[in-house]
Amino acid sequence: MEVIYYYDSSFEGFLCCIFDSYLCKEIPAAIQCGGDAVLSLFSSRTVQTDRSHAARVLRKVSLIAPEAGTLLWHGFLSCLPEKEMHLYRFVAKLLREGPGFLRDRSNETLFPIARAVQHLREEAHLLKGFVRFSDLGGVLGGEIEPKNRVLPLLRSHFCARCHNERFFLYDRTNKEALFYANGKAVIQPLDYFQMAPPDETEARFRILWKRFYDTIAIKERYNPRCRMTHMPKRYWNTMTEFQCEDYFKAQTPPANAAIPGAPAVRPAPATPLESGLSAPASTP
Repeated sequence: MEVIYYYDSSFEGFLCCIFDSYLCKEIPAAIQCGGDAVLSLFSSRTVQTDRSHAARVLRKVSLIAPEAGTLLWHGFLSCLPEKEMHLYRFVAKLLREGPGFLRDRSNETLFPIARAVQHLREEAHLLKGFVRFSDLGGVLGGEIEPKNRVLPLLRSHFCARCHNERFFLYDRTNKEALFYANGKAVIQPLDYFQMAPPDETEARFRILWKRFYDTIAIKERYNPRCRMTHMPKRYWNTMTEFQCEDYFKAQTPPANAAIPGAPAVRPAPATPLESGLSAPASTP
């Protein structure tokens, strides 16, 4: 019987879909987030998230091949269309045949996942250099517009570089934010966010950065095609040096404007399971 699984969009919830599939001896026709439910002729059911079930699945995958566990996690963070079914088939093949096919990147089950994970990692690497922070009353704030959910991969990098600071980094695409303060970091969903306007000091720093960027340019070697190769245009919306004039003008924020800070008590959602994975986790 064909069945569609609905889950809560978390990595643990997805792993529970795999667990239930083997428990009930059924192959899902689709695995979708609960909020994406659409009218279908197939029967459907909602899979409840159980961290112990999710841990068993991830532990089993990692025991077969440690790199498969990381590939599964990073594949889930990617923007691969219908990633849930791709990853489900990946796990099913791994459990059925063992890790041998992981050496063949052209394998039809592995290839789309490997390509998506490579894109995820390359985007995270680029954003380590493309993020621009603003000083908002003692808190550093920045925004990004990635295609993938890169915040879990960027967390350790920026927490290490800015370990004495308080900062946040908002992902416009996936509507979540990384908060860091006092040695603790969390990634939280944030449906709506608007950056506070700059004060006089921040506006001057933005002007200085723009002036530095313009000054080091060599007019005779101007090559826009080369620049877009190394600095893709889709990242320019959040980079200081490419903003319009209003971005460099000081404004007085509303009296009730609050500067985002790290939540005091809520732990990081979806703490990594006991699997040997080193990648930090968060709620998608």
